[in-house]
Amino acid sequence: MYTAYYESPIGTIKIIGSDLGIEALEFLESKQEKNGKTNLNENMILCLKELDEYFTKHRKMFTVKLSINGTDFQRRVWDELLKIPYGEVKSYKDVANEIGNPKAVRAVGGANNKNKIPIIIPCHRVIGINGKLVGYAGGIDKKKYLLELENRKG
Repeated sequence: MYTAYYESPIGTIKIIGSDLGIEALEFLESKQEKNGKTNLNENMILCLKELDEYFTKHRKMFTVKLSINGTDFQRRVWDELLKIPYGEVKSYKDVANEIGNPKAVRAVGGANNKNKIPIIIPCHRVIGINGKLVGYAGGIDKKKYLLELENRKG
């Protein structure tokens, strides 16, 4: 296992990876949570670089290898999230329709909540059908920041 920490504009992000790819990005609540050694491989170094490029508006798509673990349904939802273009949003209902399961709006929300690789798998780009920012595991303030970052002129 590999671990790295990235100091982002929305707080410290702990990156967890393996030889298979990035497994999780975790928003840390405090500096005290940032303990343990940093241990990197090439993909982890690439992830740090790509996060830096994303937060400085020089990257719109990530290329790091991911190691995604979830149910078949969750993986279908996450694959659909990866198709949402930078700077655009979709509703939970849109995502449910895209995966061919229009009645699964709440299940799509549940899958979003289980996404262990936020930002890279852009669950922040999913909003309520009424346009409201709802349901982001990192907090609505982080979701708002990420959406504003992607919509800012740069």
